[in-house]
Amino acid sequence: MALRLLYLTFLKALGWMALLTRSEASKNAEILVLRHQLAVLRRQVDRPKLSWADRALIAGLVRLLPKGLRGQLFVTPGTLLRWHADLVKRRWTYKRRGPGRPPTRLTVRELVLRMADENPHWGYRRIAGELVGLGRPVGASTVWAILKKAGIDPAPRRSGPTWAEFLRSQASGILAVDLFHVDTVLLRRLYCMVVMEISTRRVHLLGVTAHPTGSWAVQQARDLLMALEDRLDQVKYLIRDGDAKFTDTFDAVFASEAIQVLLTPVQAPRANAYIERWIRGCRREILDRTLIVNERHLGHVLAAYEKHFNTHRPHRALGQAAPLRPVPDPVDPDGKVIRRELLGGVIHEYTQVA
Repeated sequence: MALRLLYLTFLKALGWMALLTRSEASKNAEILVLRHQLAVLRRQVDRPKLSWADRALIAGLVRLLPKGLRGQLFVTPGTLLRWHADLVKRRWTYKRRGPGRPPTRLTVRELVLRMADENPHWGYRRIAGELVGLGRPVGASTVWAILKKAGIDPAPRRSGPTWAEFLRSQASGILAVDLFHVDTVLLRRLYCMVVMEISTRRVHLLGVTAHPTGSWAVQQARDLLMALEDRLDQVKYLIRDGDAKFTDTFDAVFASEAIQVLLTPVQAPRANAYIERWIRGCRREILDRTLIVNERHLGHVLAAYEKHFNTHRPHRALGQAAPLRPVPDPVDPDGKVIRRELLGGVIHEYTQVA
């Protein structure tokens, strides 16, 4: 594909060189004719179909046009963003595997649900053991999946609160940490670590790297404790998932400050819902609308969004206040409101003129 692109580019270059031998009047007449043909085609074709070579040439040449003429093309900034999203999707799409294990028999499913209904104190392992005793060996994970699909708790609730109750009651002393990735315009994958203070919703962007390791995560943890030095006595828990980058040394950094590390259950993003919600919002509001060039560019974009999130963006849980900005007192409703653009206008902030 790369050789074909080079060949097409070479042919285009030869065509452009041939234009140098023509007169200005001839070229101007051709431009007028081509513009009129393009106007006719636009009236007939709603959405033209382009090949990957067409997309590459247009994306490269559109930068040479004045900004005033770019709006007349059918290739808009949104089109370029969509092309990049398609490239990322194609880059990280793997071949589908063959069919897995055969489905569980209906009679076994009905028996599992019957045992769970008649014995509410039985967990999924207890039910799996009972099935083995009946000559129907079924894996414990299969029983767990059957109960989960039916909306039944696969294990009886033990003493103590649920995750949601625990987070609400202990929010003032909980930190939530997670990693997420971003693909650059050249399909290079970068990783970011972010921490949220649950009680205030304040976000700390710890670092961006292309090669996340356990030692890198440990250094980010140390930097976080230094930033929270005056408030460490208020922190009691840190919530994280089972990512391999969160090593025992990472947990020991927080344990040294009497902070207990809580591991979320496997494949249970709702157990760390606050930070997962922030990552989704960050993607929707800024990352999905921006082409990231490199690690430095991503750090600049996320730093701007972190400041916007902490100092301006309203939160329903905080009474429409921002983590670092209280709700202002009522002002003159007829006062002038000005808009401030962040990151080239991707994000807008509105303020009241004093």
